[in-house]
Amino acid sequence: MRTYDDPVDVRGQDAPHQFLWRGRLYVVREVLSHWYERTAWWDGAAAQAVRGSADPVVSPPPAGAVDPAAASSGPDVEREVWRVEASAGRTAGCGVFDLVLSRPVGRPAQTGWRLVRVVD
Repeated sequence: MRTYDDPVDVRGQDAPHQFLWRGRLYVVREVLSHWYERTAWWDGAAAQAVRGSADPVVSPPPAGAVDPAAASSGPDVEREVWRVEASAGRTAGCGVFDLVLSRPVGRPAQTGWRLVRVVD
């Protein structure tokens, strides 16, 4: 498994159908999983103010979770994760890709897709 934090152009309305990554078009063959994640709210400015501390609480992310700092600098971010099987052509082998749609609360202009993991 390789981790990335690359922007991708995703096409599809209800689910990713295609995505453009590093100049190559990938076609989604199957959606393997879909879930939502919240960022580490306990590291946000509001939580620090309540604690009376400027030092963030350091805790490991849950197993399988995507690093919340990779999506946005803001603490109020919901991430929609799509694990898909996709290939770059008919003869190319399939790989498994985690595509993340970040949705900063109150900042819809900052919504965007990123590729965060690849297993091939």
